[in-house]
Amino acid sequence: VQLQASGGGLVEAGSSLRLSCAASGSIGIGNMGWFRQRPGKERESVIAIRWSDGATRYVDSVKGRFTISRDRAKNTVYLQMNSLQPEDTAVYYCAAHQGGGLITGAMLTARNYEYWGQGTLVTVSS
Repeated sequence: VQLQASGGGLVEAGSSLRLSCAASGSIGIGNMGWFRQRPGKERESVIAIRWSDGATRYVDSVKGRFTISRDRAKNTVYLQMNSLQPEDTAVYYCAAHQGGGLITGAMLTARNYEYWGQGTLVTVSS
């Protein structure tokens, strides 16, 4: 199973960016999520989606700005990021949980995800 993330880049504050992550290989996806690691910080959760019903969960810092969606036919998850701020600068990682969907309360816990993409860098200039 491989996860291929794309869409990162350099943008100005207030701009939008969409990240994509495609899962290949034999995987029954339960959840996919996005995590990020900001410069000098530890990895943190951002947003996640349950594959079966599209339920989502996100951290407060991205509420109203980031949305996650999925294309089940393509095994692809998208992260739409609007109103980007310099503090959103990070390497963004997609992750997949195989099997039954995680309950909402567990969707942002990194250790619940077995597969990880290589990361894509998002840089937001002020």
